[in-house]
Amino acid sequence: MNTIIDIENLTKHFGAIEAVKGIDFNVEEGEFFSLLGPSGCGKTTTLRLIAGFENATDGAIRIAGTDVTDSPPYSRDLGMVFQGYALFPHKTVGENVGFGLKMDNVPKDERERRIADVLETVSLSGYQDRYPKELSGGQQQRVALARALVVEPSVLLLDEPLANLDLKLRQKMRFELQRILDKTNATTIYVTHDQEEALSMSDRVAIMNEGEIEQVSSPTELYHHPKNRFVADFVGEANLLDGTLSSMNGTGGDIELDVGSTVSFNGQSTTAGANYAEGDRIAINVRPEEFEIHRGVHPTGTRSRELSERRRSSETSHSSWWRSTTTKFSSRRPVERRT
Repeated sequence: MNTIIDIENLTKHFGAIEAVKGIDFNVEEGEFFSLLGPSGCGKTTTLRLIAGFENATDGAIRIAGTDVTDSPPYSRDLGMVFQGYALFPHKTVGENVGFGLKMDNVPKDERERRIADVLETVSLSGYQDRYPKELSGGQQQRVALARALVVEPSVLLLDEPLANLDLKLRQKMRFELQRILDKTNATTIYVTHDQEEALSMSDRVAIMNEGEIEQVSSPTELYHHPKNRFVADFVGEANLLDGTLSSMNGTGGDIELDVGSTVSFNGQSTTAGANYAEGDRIAINVRPEEFEIHRGVHPTGTRSRELSERRRSSETSHSSWWRSTTTKFSSRRPVERRT
């Protein structure tokens, strides 16, 4: 596959604040790539830098091999969908969609053909003469998407385009958006703080935190093999159990948890590239679906009252035990060495 977007040491300062801290990543042709992170992590700033709406303090932005770091937005061959859609209220759907084509001096006949084609793609055929106020939120979102797609950009940039929709419509539009992008094979960079959106739609996801990229991986890799504690805790639901590495046995070992139990791990369950030594502080990540709860005492299980620090409740008694499921044992994994 060809690399369409290449980001190298991208940095952005706002006065004394370093909003983006020397990040690196690339996006392949036809890939759906998401920037995912909490509010204020720098993901939207990164998108605006790629679009040319902000000037980079340092680093390079290359699109299809051409350095566009200092180029104006109109010369970057990008399409963008904003969170607020930014439709012209006094223009019809057809005029909104065709605005970019008109600015590019595309002949009227070709302009009308391309407008009709893209409206069919987003399931809005016959809506050319309506105004934005006459459309639902989902329809307005599709008009904004059609306006970005009709100019046939090298890359499509989406800045939380579903954030203004209610939950049910957002879920529906997520599948509709996937259908449209699969049909057009558009290279896409998608910004969101909604991990369900990112993990269900993306080929790869970059997890951002405080202006830095913590990990770039497939959704499955992020969930099952987080690089560090932040990623493990941010992606999905996580039970992070702290402890101390008490012994090593080849690539595996035993960890004494702070709650008083001991668990074992193997080399396949550890964070890639991590080196551990006896005495290291370790965090173990166990996903909720990987627990099994049973009555009675099991010789290889751990008493639930030990893990709950002897909380007194009718739901937690000394006669129950827990273990990770056999098929998911690898997720009983150290996610981070702690000092």
